[in-house]
Amino acid sequence: MSEREHRSPGPWDACAGARLHIVTGKGGTGKTTAAAALATALASGGGRVLLLEVEGRQGVASLLERSPLPHEERPVLSAAGGGTVSVLAADPESALKEYLELFYGIRRAGRALSRLGAVDFATTIAPGLRDVLLTGKATEAVRRRKGRGGRTSSAPAGSPFTYDAVVMDGPPTGRIGRFLDVNSEVAGLAKAGPVHDHAERAARVIRSESTLVHFVALLEEMPAQETRDGIGELSALGLNTGAVLINMVRPELLDDAGLEAARTNTLDRDALTAGLTAAGMSDPAGLATGLEDELHAHAVRAGLEAGVREGLASLGSPVLELPLLERATGERAVQHLAHALTEQGVGR
Repeated sequence: MSEREHRSPGPWDACAGARLHIVTGKGGTGKTTAAAALATALASGGGRVLLLEVEGRQGVASLLERSPLPHEERPVLSAAGGGTVSVLAADPESALKEYLELFYGIRRAGRALSRLGAVDFATTIAPGLRDVLLTGKATEAVRRRKGRGGRTSSAPAGSPFTYDAVVMDGPPTGRIGRFLDVNSEVAGLAKAGPVHDHAERAARVIRSESTLVHFVALLEEMPAQETRDGIGELSALGLNTGAVLINMVRPELLDDAGLEAARTNTLDRDALTAGLTAAGMSDPAGLATGLEDELHAHAVRAGLEAGVREGLASLGSPVLELPLLERATGERAVQHLAHALTEQGVGR
């Protein structure tokens, strides 16, 4: 039985089978954390997943509380069931050197360009080139297959893929459309030749059914609005959107009846006072008043969040939730969130 058949049906079913998962979101939503958790969840059950970051911020290293990561694919995270997540902190300079070697066989030319500052010059005057190189790096990893003895060069078409999935920690929502619209970006760079062909190959993968763009949101109006706008923009570009990952979701403290009583200030204060007295608390009456105020604020916030949640659900995308973690940090936090995703059916 396949790993997918082991999972319970859920909202992720609409996304299962994709091989390139691009994660975007408004700044401050925890985009990098969500991308790392998604990669780890996809690697569960013995999978091989590449987590690729393209912003040059060393966000994954910071998240995992590690030293800066090189432009090199290396195993960094373990997943349940023996899976592995490799991480690549991509940068345009290294990607350009690899590009020159791949298409022209001139590694030394790349080194010379670096010494002359030509790489920075090229990506500054033609920022589209930077995006083409970075998206090309992701799509090459998606297409790559294993050769004999584990080598990737000259691997036959029927060979297994090097990675079961690739997760890109992409640019924020405000830049994701331009970043992924590779055909438009390259139009001003080249009408033919290797750069054009490189972009065309990347565009075919990005626009295929095997690629999905997921949006990280919070139960707050501004991140939710950016998610709505981003889904609309990518749909207009003909790109496939995947799930909405609602991050930092607070636990439910009260049932519906309790929330309504707290919101309308109709909680039984005598019962609260009696409970606090039984617990041996000093000044139970004063504490009951303070607790009543806190529960009222919680109920009001919960009502606002419920409205945002309904709005995100109305977009028609699968919705998954990641809990707010009070204490866990680093890899432990990623593992907690990955488990939360697998519990909602996330897998390959």
